[in-house]
Amino acid sequence: MKRIDNLLEVLDSTFEKESWYVPFRNAIEGLTPEQAIWKPFGEATNTIWENVNHLIYYKERLVANLEGSEWTSNLDGNETFYLTNQSNDDKEWKKVVERSENAQHNLRQVMSTISDRDLDQNSLERKLLDIMLHDAYHTGQIIQLRKMQGSWPSNR
Repeated sequence: MKRIDNLLEVLDSTFEKESWYVPFRNAIEGLTPEQAIWKPFGEATNTIWENVNHLIYYKERLVANLEGSEWTSNLDGNETFYLTNQSNDDKEWKKVVERSENAQHNLRQVMSTISDRDLDQNSLERKLLDIMLHDAYHTGQIIQLRKMQGSWPSNR
């Protein structure tokens, strides 16, 4: 099996194909905008919506980099959490969810064209692994927030 095929499997498991941990798509499944913008009282933490924004930003930036496109939306780490405005509007939340799915799809598509030789250049393999670990980390935060707010399914 090619190395890129292994990386694509990991990418899929962090986003939508449940392995031994819950993927991102399952973590946000069924959320209302109100749940997505909920923040525990007195906690210095990001909302689910903010975490999703953050993940979108870094995937979109990586895709642009891999495609050789110019990236003009340079934000610092904290600004990425506010990529889109939070609201109680269901349509706006659905747009954010769709944007996260598009970012995933675009990353998977561009990764499928990468050769094993390409992985050795410019620390590309490490960058790809980093984005997947980053997704898994923030997915865990999303699940924890859902548990704190009581919106995590009891059968999980």
